[in-house]
Amino acid sequence: MTTNETPDGTSGETLAELRGAGKAYGNVHALRGVDLTVQAGRVTCVLGDNGAGKSTLIKIISGLHQHTEGEFLIGGEPVRLTSPREALDRGIATVYQDLATVPLMPVWRNFFLGSELTRGPWPLRRLDIARMKDTADRELRAMGIVLDDLDQPIGTLSGGQRQSVAIARAVHFGAKVLILDEPTAALGVKQSGVVLKYIAAARDRGLGVVFITHNPHHAYMVGDHFTVLRLGTVELNADRSAVSLEELTNHMAGGAELAALKHELAQVRGVDTGELPEEGGLGTAPAAPGGAAA
Repeated sequence: MTTNETPDGTSGETLAELRGAGKAYGNVHALRGVDLTVQAGRVTCVLGDNGAGKSTLIKIISGLHQHTEGEFLIGGEPVRLTSPREALDRGIATVYQDLATVPLMPVWRNFFLGSELTRGPWPLRRLDIARMKDTADRELRAMGIVLDDLDQPIGTLSGGQRQSVAIARAVHFGAKVLILDEPTAALGVKQSGVVLKYIAAARDRGLGVVFITHNPHHAYMVGDHFTVLRLGTVELNADRSAVSLEELTNHMAGGAELAALKHELAQVRGVDTGELPEEGGLGTAPAAPGGAAA
């Protein structure tokens, strides 16, 4: 089992690793030559536009699909996972965008969904509701999540709160690697901030977090390492210290294509290209006369 130096100087255990991994569906290559390392106590952000290969990557790590090229290692051991249950048994939990919750069931019941605690001998065995409520409340509070009523339907919680409950559930059931599939995609600014806070909390508890997103701003707030996918291959693979938010955004958007689009827009609008934002600077205001910011 290998270890590497984390940004704070501590040694991060390598929990899972892809080496030159790829996935082909017949003659179509969804992924090719992907290297990815997940370390304890670090957030690895995987970014890419639609069709970049993020979903295929999730399916390989979570055990839904098997890779057809390269290697997949867990704890230094080459594996070929056959199901999400096998991945979970090896400490890899995936929180999908739809969260796999039952909206009308209470929070505590969703926390233990599929893994309910019971008491009493068979055939008189029954749900141990008191213990499940107590455990759910304790684990949620350990992650900094305080809910007034665990009996309320989980569907009444905000999107950020539901994501947070799903993260706490994965931590409680022994996840070492936590994969988050676009957890902030459908959330507003405030609720996205709530989820990012709990991503950082999971990292601080020693988990290796894989944060899948198409938002470089969200990624840069919590990320320790960034992997940008483009058309199934790695466009960028860099630690936080080696890349700025502007560079990350530029790689995410596709630098050469962005430059070509800039010139095309200039021709359509009949404006000087100097009036358009520089590569990676979309959304910034143009400089005002005299060099002052507009």
